Amino acid sequence: MSEARPPLPPRESGTSGNTDWTWRRETPLSRFLRTESGSASVLLAATVAALVWANVATASYQTVWRTELSVQVGSSGVALDAVGWVNSGLMTFFFFVVGLEARRELDLGELRERRRMILPVTAGIAGMSVAALLYLMINTGEASARGWGVAMSTDTAFALGMLALIGPRFPERLRAFLLTVVVVDDVVALLVIATVYTSQLDVIPLLAAFALFAGILALKRFRVRHGVVYLLLGIATWVAMLRSGVDPVVVGLAMGLLTYANPADRGDLERATTRFRDFREQPTPALARSARASLHQAISPNERLQEAFHPWTSFVIVPLFALANAGIPVQADFLSHAYRSPITLGIIAAYVLGKPLGILTGSWLVSRLSRGRLQPPVGWAAVAGGGTIAGIGFTVSLLIATLAFSGRDLQEAKLGILTAALGAAGVTWLLFRITAALPPARRARALLGSAESIVDLADPVHPDRDHVRGPSDAPVTLVEYADFECSFCGRAEPIIRELLADFGDIRYVWRHLPLPDVHPHAQLAAEASEAAARQGAFWAMHDLLLDHQGALLTPDLVTYAELLGLDVPRFTSELRRHAGAVRVTRDVEGAGLSGVSGTPTFFLNGRRHHGAYDIESLSNAVRLTRALVMLKP
Repeated sequence: MSEARPPLPPRESGTSGNTDWTWRRETPLSRFLRTESGSASVLLAATVAALVWANVATASYQTVWRTELSVQVGSSGVALDAVGWVNSGLMTFFFFVVGLEARRELDLGELRERRRMILPVTAGIAGMSVAALLYLMINTGEASARGWGVAMSTDTAFALGMLALIGPRFPERLRAFLLTVVVVDDVVALLVIATVYTSQLDVIPLLAAFALFAGILALKRFRVRHGVVYLLLGIATWVAMLRSGVDPVVVGLAMGLLTYANPADRGDLERATTRFRDFREQPTPALARSARASLHQAISPNERLQEAFHPWTSFVIVPLFALANAGIPVQADFLSHAYRSPITLGIIAAYVLGKPLGILTGSWLVSRLSRGRLQPPVGWAAVAGGGTIAGIGFTVSLLIATLAFSGRDLQEAKLGILTAALGAAGVTWLLFRITAALPPARRARALLGSAESIVDLADPVHPDRDHVRGPSDAPVTLVEYADFECSFCGRAEPIIRELLADFGDIRYVWRHLPLPDVHPHAQLAAEASEAAARQGAFWAMHDLLLDHQGALLTPDLVTYAELLGLDVPRFTSELRRHAGAVRVTRDVEGAGLSGVSGTPTFFLNGRRHHGAYDIESLSNAVRLTRALVMLKP
């Protein structure tokens, strides 16, 4: 129901600014990526510290990390040296977080449309295969050929962190693509660790580990939600895997992949609101526990656990791993010999050349064989950049190197891994600088591509039914699900005004999502806007309602109808009969189908907008959406 935009009344003080609030809405992926970029510098500092320590006080470095530590329970226990506890113990938590993010992508991200898994999975396997093959070619006939697994896997944290530092504008799509590729890397690498680099296998503990894991699956099946139970079973499975001879870090990845992710359910949110109100009226310890439990259950286990563990893995565990494993002698005779060694040269060639070649080739083959139906979510320059940055194989490569080599060979492998990481970062920086020098249109196509993105908006925009502002043929459609009593919607409204003023080619759509459990007058206000719409005054009423969010009782609504010159008896009659309720309910049902449970929630050309909705963030999102539209043939 398009209509001309009426003159807008002045806003009340207290809700006029767009810089006096900092509340953000973020997704697990955006938090994940930002934490990775922040941890890259910490990881680099830990690597430098390990190199300095190992060369300035070699004996001290070896003594500390070879100190044996044991945990005894009765007559049984686990004894490992310090580096073993880091590599097999703490790194289990790192792979647990990797598994959590992989599951989130499968449930909510790009991989929820299963056919889209084909391209990143193929690219990941191709990148690992070409890298390993190149290493084997350089080490043909040498005993060092058994170390081919060192040259396979990408370091998720380091690669994404460096990409954040040196990557292009509009990088999130590239980071999401790279994340799916390196998750495949991690899964395959851990399978290689569990099979190829397991020297002695004890069948009885392995069967016990499988039985314990089957118990975990059974608990998941029966929806047991007690985290302590899973923790204890996970520790028992870890010990059993360790005793079997298989590196137990695979337990972390498996547990992460089992942890489902889902958006907050509206029913759970309403129950949490009810429990909080009960506590507000009668603040007893029992009601406090009930409110806390309801809030806890409204957020998916995946997001809760990422929030708890990811900072620890990024800022403590992975840097500690680097400190324990990256120390190598930096002496002229060692460097001279190592840079002629097939181990060092094989690793460098595998990562700097093999990885990007494999990822590019795998992506191209899938796109070609599918006749363009499956394409990377980014342009080919961005795919190439993702391939080059995937040459940073720090964490898992060092882990496999400690299993495949010892003595001088291990030091040469570590030097190759560190050199390859520097080379991969340098090549990526150069590639993106060259891309940045292209003309704007070619640069946009090279970075963004022309693949169709996933549509999150289940109910498409209907111009003859929806409330629309802006040109009907606009390339960008912004849909907002909102609540007239929601203070965040009120704060977002001047942002939308500014956005529409800055961009003349946006079609803006308002959809109702009253939240009666927290906003008792929102439903009636929505119905009032529909009563006004029947007299051609939806937007005028919309503006008045958001300008006066604290006055939404029936007499207030009637007063607004009088101010707008509406047929008041007709308006009052429709309000009394709830004539607009059907229309509001249709919007609410559409919100539910699209996974919307809070307000305001925005969609740009059908794709849900995640993150902040200040003017800068929304403007950047509009520019990106418009650029993608322009790139379509």
